[in-house]
Amino acid sequence: MSQIKLILLDFDGTLADTGEANAMGYIAALREIGIELSKEEYFARYFGMRCTEFLRSVGVGSDDEVRSVRRRKIELYPKFFDTVTLNEPLWQWCQMMRRGGAKVWIVSTGHIDNITNVMRYLNIDGGVDGIISGDDVELPKPAPDCFLRAMEIEGVLPSESIIFEDSEIGLEAARRSGASYVRIEL
Repeated sequence: MSQIKLILLDFDGTLADTGEANAMGYIAALREIGIELSKEEYFARYFGMRCTEFLRSVGVGSDDEVRSVRRRKIELYPKFFDTVTLNEPLWQWCQMMRRGGAKVWIVSTGHIDNITNVMRYLNIDGGVDGIISGDDVELPKPAPDCFLRAMEIEGVLPSESIIFEDSEIGLEAARRSGASYVRIEL
Protein backbone atom coordinates (compact mmCIF):
# COMPACT_ATOMS: atom_id res chain seq x y z
CA MET A 1 0.00 0.00 0.00
CA SER A 2 1.15 3.53 -0.72
CA GLN A 3 1.53 6.08 2.04
CA ILE A 4 -1.84 6.78 3.69
CA LYS A 5 -2.96 10.25 2.68
CA LEU A 6 -6.68 9.91 3.37
CA ILE A 7 -8.58 8.19 6.17
CA LEU A 8 -12.30 7.68 5.55
CA LEU A 9 -14.44 6.90 8.57
CA ASP A 10 -17.99 5.69 8.66
CA PHE A 11 -19.62 7.43 11.60
CA ASP A 12 -22.41 5.42 13.25
CA GLY A 13 -21.04 2.14 14.57
CA THR A 14 -17.47 2.87 13.50
CA LEU A 15 -16.24 6.14 14.96
CA ALA A 16 -19.08 6.44 17.45
CA ASP A 17 -21.43 3.94 19.00
CA THR A 18 -24.70 5.78 18.35
CA GLY A 19 -26.99 2.77 18.00
CA GLU A 20 -28.94 3.23 21.21
CA ALA A 21 -29.40 6.99 20.72
CA ASN A 22 -30.55 6.53 17.10
CA ALA A 23 -32.98 3.80 18.10
CA MET A 24 -34.46 5.83 20.95
CA GLY A 25 -34.75 8.96 18.78
CA TYR A 26 -36.64 7.11 16.08
CA ILE A 27 -38.83 5.24 18.57
CA ALA A 28 -39.81 8.51 20.28
CA ALA A 29 -40.52 10.31 16.97
CA LEU A 30 -42.58 7.41 15.63
CA ARG A 31 -44.53 7.08 18.88
CA GLU A 32 -45.65 10.71 18.46
CA ILE A 33 -47.42 9.77 15.22
CA GLY A 34 -48.90 6.55 16.60
CA ILE A 35 -46.37 4.00 15.36
CA GLU A 36 -45.07 1.72 18.12
CA LEU A 37 -41.67 0.13 17.64
CA SER A 38 -39.56 -1.64 20.23
CA LYS A 39 -35.83 -1.19 20.56
CA GLU A 40 -35.38 -4.92 19.93
CA GLU A 41 -37.42 -4.76 16.72
CA TYR A 42 -35.50 -1.70 15.54
CA PHE A 43 -32.14 -3.45 15.99
CA ALA A 44 -33.32 -6.77 14.56
CA ARG A 45 -35.06 -5.43 11.45
CA TYR A 46 -34.11 -1.84 10.67
CA PHE A 47 -30.71 -0.97 12.09
CA GLY A 48 -28.42 0.34 9.35
CA MET A 49 -31.20 1.08 6.86
CA ARG A 50 -31.32 4.47 5.15
CA CYS A 51 -33.80 6.73 6.90
CA THR A 52 -36.40 7.00 4.12
CA GLU A 53 -36.41 3.25 3.45
CA PHE A 54 -36.73 2.53 7.18
CA LEU A 55 -39.57 5.00 7.72
CA ARG A 56 -41.50 3.73 4.72
CA SER A 57 -41.12 0.13 5.90
CA VAL A 58 -42.66 0.95 9.32
CA GLY A 59 -45.64 2.68 7.73
CA VAL A 60 -44.72 6.34 7.31
CA GLY A 61 -46.50 7.18 4.07
CA SER A 62 -45.99 10.45 2.27
CA ASP A 63 -42.78 12.33 1.55
CA ASP A 64 -44.01 15.11 3.85
CA GLU A 65 -44.53 12.62 6.70
CA VAL A 66 -41.04 11.16 6.12
CA ARG A 67 -39.51 14.66 6.28
CA SER A 68 -41.52 15.50 9.39
CA VAL A 69 -40.53 12.33 11.28
CA ARG A 70 -36.91 12.77 10.19
CA ARG A 71 -36.86 16.36 11.49
CA ARG A 72 -38.49 15.31 14.75
CA LYS A 73 -35.97 12.49 15.24
CA ILE A 74 -33.14 15.02 14.76
CA GLU A 75 -34.76 17.24 17.43
CA LEU A 76 -35.18 14.33 19.87
CA TYR A 77 -31.81 12.67 19.18
CA PRO A 78 -29.72 14.81 21.61
CA LYS A 79 -31.91 13.65 24.53
CA PHE A 80 -30.23 10.26 24.17
CA PHE A 81 -26.61 11.36 23.72
CA ASP A 82 -25.70 10.05 27.17
CA THR A 83 -25.68 6.60 25.51
CA VAL A 84 -23.18 7.64 22.78
CA THR A 85 -19.53 6.63 23.06
CA LEU A 86 -16.51 7.49 20.95
CA ASN A 87 -14.23 4.82 19.50
CA GLU A 88 -11.32 6.40 21.35
CA PRO A 89 -8.47 4.21 19.95
CA LEU A 90 -9.56 4.85 16.35
CA TRP A 91 -10.01 8.57 17.01
CA GLN A 92 -6.58 8.91 18.62
CA TRP A 93 -4.93 7.03 15.73
CA CYS A 94 -6.68 9.30 13.21
CA GLN A 95 -5.51 12.40 15.05
CA MET A 96 -1.94 11.06 15.12
CA MET A 97 -2.11 10.41 11.36
CA ARG A 98 -3.62 13.85 10.82
CA ARG A 99 -0.70 15.48 12.65
CA GLY A 100 1.53 13.59 10.21
CA GLY A 101 -0.27 15.11 7.22
CA ALA A 102 -3.08 12.66 6.44
CA LYS A 103 -6.60 13.98 5.91
CA VAL A 104 -9.50 12.55 7.91
CA TRP A 105 -13.04 12.53 6.53
CA ILE A 106 -16.35 11.25 7.88
CA VAL A 107 -18.22 9.37 5.14
CA SER A 108 -21.65 8.31 6.35
CA THR A 109 -25.13 7.59 5.07
CA GLY A 110 -26.37 9.50 8.13
CA HIS A 111 -27.93 12.94 8.02
CA ILE A 112 -25.44 15.80 8.38
CA ASP A 113 -27.30 17.32 11.35
CA ASN A 114 -27.16 14.03 13.25
CA ILE A 115 -23.44 13.65 12.55
CA THR A 116 -22.49 17.20 13.50
CA ASN A 117 -24.65 17.18 16.65
CA VAL A 118 -22.95 14.02 17.93
CA MET A 119 -19.51 15.34 16.97
CA ARG A 120 -20.16 18.50 19.02
CA TYR A 121 -21.38 16.40 21.94
CA LEU A 122 -18.22 14.25 21.79
CA ASN A 123 -16.07 17.37 21.36
CA ILE A 124 -14.49 16.08 18.14
CA ASP A 125 -15.98 18.54 15.66
CA GLY A 126 -12.62 20.18 14.92
CA GLY A 127 -10.83 16.91 14.20
CA VAL A 128 -11.90 16.17 10.64
CA ASP A 129 -11.14 17.71 7.27
CA GLY A 130 -14.52 17.03 5.71
CA ILE A 131 -17.84 15.23 5.93
CA ILE A 132 -19.83 13.50 3.22
CA SER A 133 -23.32 12.57 4.39
CA GLY A 134 -26.06 10.48 2.85
CA ASP A 135 -27.52 13.58 1.24
CA ASP A 136 -24.31 14.40 -0.65
CA VAL A 137 -24.32 11.54 -3.15
CA GLU A 138 -26.93 10.18 -5.52
CA LEU A 139 -26.09 6.51 -5.01
CA PRO A 140 -25.75 5.42 -1.36
CA LYS A 141 -23.58 2.63 -0.02
CA PRO A 142 -23.04 -0.13 -1.22
CA ALA A 143 -22.14 2.06 -4.19
CA PRO A 144 -18.63 3.44 -3.60
CA ASP A 145 -19.58 6.98 -4.68
CA CYS A 146 -19.26 8.58 -1.24
CA PHE A 147 -15.72 7.27 -0.77
CA LEU A 148 -14.68 8.09 -4.33
CA ARG A 149 -16.02 11.63 -3.94
CA ALA A 150 -13.86 12.28 -0.85
CA MET A 151 -10.83 10.87 -2.69
CA GLU A 152 -11.55 13.13 -5.66
CA ILE A 153 -11.92 16.22 -3.44
CA GLU A 154 -8.60 15.47 -1.72
CA GLY A 155 -6.90 14.48 -4.97
CA VAL A 156 -5.79 11.05 -3.75
CA LEU A 157 -5.93 7.56 -5.23
CA PRO A 158 -7.67 4.58 -3.65
CA SER A 159 -4.20 3.12 -2.98
CA GLU A 160 -3.45 6.17 -0.81
CA SER A 161 -6.69 5.81 1.20
CA ILE A 162 -7.92 3.59 4.02
CA ILE A 163 -11.57 3.11 4.97
CA PHE A 164 -12.98 2.10 8.37
CA GLU A 165 -16.48 0.57 8.27
CA ASP A 166 -18.75 -1.59 10.39
CA SER A 167 -21.70 -2.63 8.22
CA GLU A 168 -21.82 -5.14 5.38
CA ILE A 169 -23.19 -2.46 3.07
CA GLY A 170 -20.37 -0.08 4.03
CA LEU A 171 -17.74 -2.78 3.63
CA GLU A 172 -19.07 -3.59 0.17
CA ALA A 173 -18.83 0.11 -0.77
CA ALA A 174 -15.28 0.19 0.58
CA ARG A 175 -14.32 -2.92 -1.42
CA ARG A 176 -15.80 -1.41 -4.59
CA SER A 177 -13.84 1.82 -4.07
CA GLY A 178 -10.53 0.01 -4.54
CA ALA A 179 -9.10 1.33 -1.25
CA SER A 180 -7.86 -0.76 1.65
CA TYR A 181 -10.42 -1.13 4.39
CA VAL A 182 -10.80 -2.33 7.96
CA ARG A 183 -13.89 -3.79 9.62
CA ILE A 184 -14.69 -2.19 12.98
CA GLU A 185 -16.74 -3.91 15.63
CA LEU A 186 -17.75 -1.82 18.63
